[in-house]
Amino acid sequence: MPRIILHPDQPFSLDQTLGCGQVFRWDRGSDGWWCGIVGNRVIRCRQEGTTLVFEGADEAFIRHYFSLDLDLEKILDAIDRDPFIHGAIERCRGLRLVRQPPWECLCSYICATNSNIPMIRRRIATIAQQFGDEVRCGKMAYFSFPDPAKLSCSGGNADLAICKLGYRTPYVFNTACDVAAKKEWAEEIAALPYEDARRQMMKFSGIGPKAADCVLLFAFQKYESFPVDVWIRRIMRDHYITTLSNDSALTGWEYDTIRRFARKHFGEYSGYAQEYLYAAREG
Repeated sequence: MPRIILHPDQPFSLDQTLGCGQVFRWDRGSDGWWCGIVGNRVIRCRQEGTTLVFEGADEAFIRHYFSLDLDLEKILDAIDRDPFIHGAIERCRGLRLVRQPPWECLCSYICATNSNIPMIRRRIATIAQQFGDEVRCGKMAYFSFPDPAKLSCSGGNADLAICKLGYRTPYVFNTACDVAAKKEWAEEIAALPYEDARRQMMKFSGIGPKAADCVLLFAFQKYESFPVDVWIRRIMRDHYITTLSNDSALTGWEYDTIRRFARKHFGEYSGYAQEYLYAAREG
């Protein structure tokens, strides 16, 4: 079985990376093996100390997907600006941001609005089962995430209704239509500076500030992106910006205040800081 020997000075934690909430189609078995589907690949992997064992993809794909080509120690040194983030780094060291397929990531974060992770996972799995292609791995059947054309040409909201997306149904359909009609959408967004890419991303139906920042961070490697949810606002209020309110609703002003503070405080890799703060949270 193929394996990658990890460099001691370049930390990697498979459990932290796949268990932190950034991806929705991976599962960890009791034997320590993670199994997930990326594109049309069913991938299994397990970490044994400094060795990453895997099957279902070649080494180049695994290195790219798990961002093993990045100098993580350099990134962590850059964001290690205060005792609180230092504690999060020590607790979650080795967490890396994976490079997610842009369309699947975009659709996933439309499905993620006002939802918990189990519900998001169910919605994404249902979309794949209804519209994706079956991919066999031994006796197990998995489903690839469907191309946007399969959703936009499916007959509209009526066909998507079976996926139980609720009010998100027309958002998924309309965005699938837009993406299917513009084949180079991902390349165009990738080429834009972060703020321009963010404005362009929010033109998609169902994509607000947080979803835009998540997609830019996880699918486009815009590492200055700093998604803000109730957990991040609580952390930032308690440890960084004490003037933030205690109101349950996150206002646009607060969102922009937090993300701009984070960019200035943590630097160009503030998105990595966000994920470490989120992964190390207590609650």
